[in-house]
Amino acid sequence: MSTDTDRIRESLRNIQIAKRVRLLFSLVVLAVFAFVFTNALSEVGFSVGEIIKYWPEFSDALGDFFPPGTLFGVVPFVDVSQYWAFIQERNLLLQFENGNPVLGAMFVTFAMGFAGTVLGIPGALLLGVLGSERVTPYPFNFIFRGTMSIIRAIPALVWALIYIPLGGVSPFTATLAIGTDTMGNLGRLFTDALEEVEDGPIEAIESTGANGPQKVVFGMLSQVFTPFIAWTMYILEINVRIAVTMGLIGGGGLGQVLQTQRGLFKYTNMMATILVIFVLVVSVEFVSQRVRSYIRGNEEGTSFLKLLVEFPQRMARSIWQ
Repeated sequence: MSTDTDRIRESLRNIQIAKRVRLLFSLVVLAVFAFVFTNALSEVGFSVGEIIKYWPEFSDALGDFFPPGTLFGVVPFVDVSQYWAFIQERNLLLQFENGNPVLGAMFVTFAMGFAGTVLGIPGALLLGVLGSERVTPYPFNFIFRGTMSIIRAIPALVWALIYIPLGGVSPFTATLAIGTDTMGNLGRLFTDALEEVEDGPIEAIESTGANGPQKVVFGMLSQVFTPFIAWTMYILEINVRIAVTMGLIGGGGLGQVLQTQRGLFKYTNMMATILVIFVLVVSVEFVSQRVRSYIRGNEEGTSFLKLLVEFPQRMARSIWQ
């Protein structure tokens, strides 16, 4: 009886010690987090006092972002006519001159994202296939995996700066940067998809006497054709958002219009440009989501409302993609 009591006490003591250790560990982690967070705020000069100090200026700017007007001449509302006037003046959408269509800045932005995606697909496919251990033996496959990692480690904005000697800061170099970024991001997704293929089809192709390239094409790529299309559409979504940010450094399109108006402190014009960006990005994402849902056999897909709600977060992430 005494032995059983001692065992119970020993078990309780061990449980109490474990709980104290976990509590101490949690306190240490919390202290480290608080230290790092505090120093991070100090490093970037974050201050609530600064927000309070400049809040009046920010409030005045909000008035320009959303110029007051009336709806039907009675209900107070935002004067959207000022947005539309600027959109037409700067040809952000589409205009007709002498009966001929003239593509605006929105189409330049889309063209950069689309062309960059297409240009990056061959390199992404090559690096993705050779980076798979099923195709290239270990450790040689890490040569290609490492190449993709290096490409992905450098943001698309930095690639655009690297390509400046090729043609200055322009839609051309911005498209090259997006294409390079696509090779790293899409290539890695291709590699991961190839690692999950089934062995059965590969063995069936081998039994017919197929050579190496034939095994890759008919035994492996045939299994991941649908995921490849889905991932490519997903990367296109990202690249259109990146194309917007390219304009902030002079790469053309809507981003450059936005940056120009910011420099002139024309906040109403900035908001008009942001609305066009919103329409472009959400439209591309909606079409992409529907296509991916269709090829995956999922008719529900992602709701349009969810795309609207998550739009700011996705734009923020795209800056350093």
